[in-house]
Amino acid sequence: MANLTRADLWSLEQYAEKRPEFRTQVMAHKKTREVCIGNNARLCFEDETTIRYQIQEMLRVERIFEAEGIQEELDSYNPLLPEGQNLKATFMLEYDDIDERKVMLQNLKGVERQIWAQVGDRPRIVPVADEDMERENEEKTSSVHFLRYEFSADDIAALRAGESFTMGIDNHHIQPNSILLEDPVRSALIADFA
Repeated sequence: MANLTRADLWSLEQYAEKRPEFRTQVMAHKKTREVCIGNNARLCFEDETTIRYQIQEMLRVERIFEAEGIQEELDSYNPLLPEGQNLKATFMLEYDDIDERKVMLQNLKGVERQIWAQVGDRPRIVPVADEDMERENEEKTSSVHFLRYEFSADDIAALRAGESFTMGIDNHHIQPNSILLEDPVRSALIADFA
């Protein structure tokens, strides 16, 4: 997938006009790209549509209209686009209760290294986590992580041939700790492969 450029974005004025309809489209699109594991772990798999939306929203909120500022946002978000042989996801640990969240982020330290994807009965694929910065400290993990899953050509071929696609987390604090992906999510993610 090619990086987004300034030419792919709307001006602030154009976005103000298009935002309600675009936002509705993006929210529906995101539902086909979300994987929930247990009640509190959610992966949002990024693509051109989700990243374009994130950039447009940042430009809108920050009132960025100068070329340099727009390029900074593009440079920040383009690394989250899948590149044809991988999937990239924003991983979120979601707890509404503040006290529970504090305890669980301590209990889930290292969770970003316990997440996996699996094609059929092939070896599990463990993602590269947080390439931009460390998101855990000695006491707790972050509630947001960025993951890159690298798939082999054989994994991709097996998925296209109909092999099962499972995701999970090997941590007893997340239950149930795995999910078999089904359409439309399965198809949406497979479409990300070149």
